[in-house]
Amino acid sequence: MGPARALSLAGVLSLAGVLAGDSGVQPAGSPLPLDLGHTGVPGKDALNHGRGLDASLDCREVRKHNSSEWCRFIRSNPDCRLEGGFLNYLEGIFCVFPPQLLPLAVTLYALWLLYLFIILGVTAEKFFCPNLSAISTNLKLSHNVAVFSLTCPLHGVTFLAFGNGAPDVFSAVVAFSDPRTAGLAIGAIFGAGVFVTTVVAGGIALVKPFTAASRPFLRDVIFYMVAIFLTFLVLYFGRITLGEALGYLGLYVFYVFTVVLCTWIHRRQRQEGLAPPGPWEPEMPTDAEEQESSGTNSGDYGEEYRPLLPSQETSLHIFTSALSPLDYRKWRRKPWYWRLFKVFKMPVELMLLLTVPVVDPDKDDLNWKRPLNCLHILTSPLLCILTLKSGTYGLYQIQGVFPVWGLVILVGSTLAIIIFISTSNEEPPKYHCVFAFLGFLASAMWINAAATELVNILRTLGIIFQLSNTVLGLTLLAWGNSIGDTFSNLTMARQGYPRMAFSACFGGIIFNILVGVGLGCLLQMTSSQPVVKLEPDSLLVWILAGALGLSLVFSFVSVPAQCFQLSKAYGICLLLYYLAFLCVALLTEFRVIHLSA
Repeated sequence: MGPARALSLAGVLSLAGVLAGDSGVQPAGSPLPLDLGHTGVPGKDALNHGRGLDASLDCREVRKHNSSEWCRFIRSNPDCRLEGGFLNYLEGIFCVFPPQLLPLAVTLYALWLLYLFIILGVTAEKFFCPNLSAISTNLKLSHNVAVFSLTCPLHGVTFLAFGNGAPDVFSAVVAFSDPRTAGLAIGAIFGAGVFVTTVVAGGIALVKPFTAASRPFLRDVIFYMVAIFLTFLVLYFGRITLGEALGYLGLYVFYVFTVVLCTWIHRRQRQEGLAPPGPWEPEMPTDAEEQESSGTNSGDYGEEYRPLLPSQETSLHIFTSALSPLDYRKWRRKPWYWRLFKVFKMPVELMLLLTVPVVDPDKDDLNWKRPLNCLHILTSPLLCILTLKSGTYGLYQIQGVFPVWGLVILVGSTLAIIIFISTSNEEPPKYHCVFAFLGFLASAMWINAAATELVNILRTLGIIFQLSNTVLGLTLLAWGNSIGDTFSNLTMARQGYPRMAFSACFGGIIFNILVGVGLGCLLQMTSSQPVVKLEPDSLLVWILAGALGLSLVFSFVSVPAQCFQLSKAYGICLLLYYLAFLCVALLTEFRVIHLSA
């Protein structure tokens, strides 16, 4: 999606090991089905597996009871328990707020939902991606996308794709961790696919008609259609095995290999004069444009925190200036709506600045802020243990006496003092690259925590309005995760790079579906039960899968038929297609469209 975010496949798998404790792995025995149907809850056998409860206790039935019984129903019904997270949204809305204030509670929840999307976006763009950029630099992966090389496509389809799809993948992993919210994952992955390949791609064609890069387009669409076909088969057979989950990840590795191989072949042909530059090749920004783009991407945390004077500064001044999320010069020249949005972002930006170090390879000092980075030695590990499995590990007491968080504070404080004494404000230490890995892990934990809260609040809203997880996934979750990429791709198209933005529409979502489904289901498997059951009992799931496949077939046929000359008419067709799909999906959700008995 947007060219600003990313992480490698190896990073995903290593991170999965860290987060496995929070993934809700199934116990041994018969596999717990992941119900993707209308109610979003397991069926009769699965819901009460080991609980011995009546299958009719669906949490969505709470509003069918008298309002005086809502709180008791929520607290006594195991199906109303939210997995993970720091806040119990169901008890909050049904036990804390009186029934007459239910609209106020829903409004507050909706605002908090929007703020969670802001947290995801800010964390991925301002902290997650710059640290991944620093990691890729240390791994000797080139950032000069203006030059065709082996490292250029590898960086784009691994680090760029992961940073771009981090919120989507984390949301999918969290949703798959609970059988009752698995429909959110399928709905979000498929829904975002339909949204990006129709609304975003159509918007790019409307903003700036262009000639599409033919070979990358055909390659990406073919791989994406294969991924959709595999997912369709998994849903049809109602289960995904260990081999199939690994097959998803293997297919993405093969996609990366294909991108690298194709680019290498074309580069050799160009060097030998056999393949002159053609319209198939996506346009790339120049070095100056890339540097400017990278300066705006990494942030408001670039020039914004550069000292105004080259003279030596005190540690206190460095600390306070590095912690300020606001550039007053920039504030004065920005419009009012930017200022309003900045005010909403400032609290989360301040918390992120306190807990997540950022290494910027484009700066002379690599963004080394000695007092703040020393504080990060303490706050980043503390954040990780307090967010992992909703703080369960952090609150654990060693031998029932000393808490883990206390040990982390003790060790972190000692290391922070040692680093502060042994370094200077002017020059970063040789091991400064370690802070990029620490920042990557801390920002990943922020995203994971926000994604967990996001899934729980969406499930709560589904229970309140009696909506399926699938429709919540294909609308709210898909829109929220895609809105940032929509603006970034449309902005890129306006700046004169529509082919690059169009390629990002299809290339990024391949990562989301292959890694999102593959990794999400893989984390639910155990050595004794390497199978996860998927039960698409709702017609909506099939409509969603069919709509995504049909949109890809439409582009696969119509784009070559236009000789890859994409006009505004093509963009209008895609937008109309999405509106028709959305109408059919909502009519199906409300049972206007349904299968006869």
